[in-house]
Amino acid sequence: MSSSHTAIVTGANHGIGAATAKALARQGCAVLCAFLRADDPVDPGTPQAYRDNRAGDAGGVVTAIRDGGGTAVAAEADLSDPATPAMLFDLAEERFGPVDILVNNATGWLADSFAAAEIDRLGRTLRPVTAATWIRQFAVDAMGAALMIAEFARRHIARQGEWGRIIGLTSGGNLGFPEEVSYGAAKAAQLNYTMSAALELAPHGVTANMVHPPVTDTGWVTDAVREHVAASPALMHIASPDEVAEVIVYLASDAARLITANVITLRLAAAHAVTTGRAAENTQPMVAHLCPGLLVSRHAQPKVAY
Repeated sequence: MSSSHTAIVTGANHGIGAATAKALARQGCAVLCAFLRADDPVDPGTPQAYRDNRAGDAGGVVTAIRDGGGTAVAAEADLSDPATPAMLFDLAEERFGPVDILVNNATGWLADSFAAAEIDRLGRTLRPVTAATWIRQFAVDAMGAALMIAEFARRHIARQGEWGRIIGLTSGGNLGFPEEVSYGAAKAAQLNYTMSAALELAPHGVTANMVHPPVTDTGWVTDAVREHVAASPALMHIASPDEVAEVIVYLASDAARLITANVITLRLAAAHAVTTGRAAENTQPMVAHLCPGLLVSRHAQPKVAY
């Protein structure tokens, strides 16, 4: 990857976003680490460490990047504000130059449900679906991501760019997302926007893909989550943010130029495991080659925390 690339990573103050920002910087990218500090209510099903991670800024991420010889800046920004994308791109261009890598990682996640239950299967507090839960979720994961893609596309086309990468994150849920219904619906919208971008921006040298990680321990994984994963024949293992970031960085590279309009679904395989079935072998072999433990799969899974 050339050192001339500039990336914006949203939700870069912790978890997969922070790991991705650091990994891109190690490849020579200048990175704008966008974040918004979250003030999550106390929840018996959510570890305090995860709440602390989400409440922090991206200063530590930027410091780590700079200490490693990389280039980065942090910007706190609310993606539910339609003015945010232009502000972020202006800042990145002013500091580093044209943005040609966009990682839509941020989420307005909450757990809401049509059912009457007060807690989900993992012990986390559930809310009923309301206008407020819908707006919070869709404002970030659907509208925010769409407007970031639109800003990327507008500037890329205006400068006659010939190379670009757009990568989003999802947790699947093609058949619905019980207990996180607004999250699932908003991610489905983001997926559709990203696939449209892949088709419309292909003539301009832009690829666009979604990554569907395994359950990833960004601080939210409890014993209940571990038991749920262990009991599931589809989930297999829990991944680290760094492992998922490796795949995102691969998709942002020149080597991934033929991969676009895909949902790259990953599973963490045990040591010396082989791919499960011909579909896993053939969907994206280069991902498995780059990250031998992360294999492509088609199974659904619960939400991944970013």
